[in-house]
Parts: sequence; C-alpha cells; structure tokens
Amino acid sequence: MTLQEYWRIIRKRGWIVVVAVVLGAAAAFGISSVQKELYQAVVEVSTVPARPDWGLGNTAKDLMRNFTANLKTPEVAARVIARQQLDMNPYDLLANTQIEPDSSTFTIKMQVRNADGEVAKLAALGFADEFLEERTAYYAQLDKSDRIEVKLRSRDIGYSQVQPKPLLNAVAGAVLGLLLGLGLVLLLTWVEADLLRTPAAIERSLGLPVLGAIPRSSREVAQPEVQPGGVGAPKTA
Repeated sequence: MTLQEYWRIIRKRGWIVVVAVVLGAAAAFGISSVQKELYQAVVEVSTVPARPDWGLGNTAKDLMRNFTANLKTPEVAARVIARQQLDMNPYDLLANTQIEPDSSTFTIKMQVRNADGEVAKLAALGFADEFLEERTAYYAQLDKSDRIEVKLRSRDIGYSQVQPKPLLNAVAGAVLGLLLGLGLVLLLTWVEADLLRTPAAIERSLGLPVLGAIPRSSREVAQPEVQPGGVGAPKTA
C-alpha cells in the first residue's frame, strides 16, 4: 500500500480508533468507580539453612513448597483468626490470601487482601507467626547444624490499596480500545481489499496501464469508474 492509501484509510476510519479508545477508557474508569476499596499487606519470612551446605540448601528449597502448602489450609486460617481475634470465616481468609515461596532468596511471601487495611496486616502477621512457631518447635528437636533457621524479615509492615485504581484502569482500557479499534479497521480494510477503487490500485492489480476513466452520472457521488487498458468514453443517457 502507498502512503496515499494509508492516509485515505486514516481519514476514512480513524474515527473508529478514536471512539474505541475513548469508550475503553470510559468503561474502565466507570467500572473502577463502583469497585469496593481493597487493601493488601505483605510479610516475608526468611528460611535460611543453618550452614552453607549445598545439600542442605537444596533441601531447604524443596521444603519451601511444602511449607507453603501446609500454610494454605482451613486449620491454619482458623488459628490465625483466633490468634488475631478477627471476625471472618477461615475459607474467606484463605480466598484472599496468597502465599508464594521464592527459592532464589530463601523467603516465603505472604499476601493478604481485605477491605480493611489493618485487618489485612494482622492476618498477614498471623500467618507468619503461626509458621514461625510451628517450625521453631520442630527444629528445636534437631541438631543446630541441620536446622533451617526461620525468622520474620520485618514486623514493621504496612498495607497498600490495590483497588480501585481509576487512572491505571483507564489507561489500560484505552490501550485495549486502541488495539480493538485497530483490529476493526484492519478487518474492514481486508474486506475491501478486493475492491479496485483507484487507477493506481487497478494498475498494480492487473499490470495494465489505465488510459482513461468513465465518469458516473451526475446523480452518483462516488469516485469515477476506471477502465483498464483502453480509452474510456462518457456514459450516455
């Protein structure tokens, strides 16, 4: 396609992209305005081997997945609720809790979301304390050189708002609208690809020079018809 054809497409269908961007941003912003506030608290627990041994280090990495699975149970959630005196259901707490091991740093990250930031903070610390007490009691029975030392990286944690974020969602909606608008324009252009609208398009498609054009009648507004390979003659009434 030539630059003139690209420009023709932009002038003809550029409004579709603009409308899609505006609608996408407005829809995302509107959805954000009706979302309830949600906060997230994050706490990290360190699980470092007692000695710099390759075998013990790999064992610690493998055990981190087991530690994570054991924490994500209704029984642990119930103990966290009782410990922190929270008014919620264990299954609701688990549904809003994410626990992920990071073997590269020997840490387990515990994230809790709640409509109340202080509740999210208390719950995250509760999971960490349950894990620390259980592991400390277990490793106390082992030789110190075979232990995996667990400790809370910091108890001084806060919480951050994760929703709603109207501005961020509006930007994401605008980008999505842009992609959808461009896709629609490309689809419409592809549908019309077989239509020969200009002399240049005819010459490129047929490989023949256009010597003349047959104009439409005065009642038609569209571009004049062209006839490849010969001199055109005006239509007669």
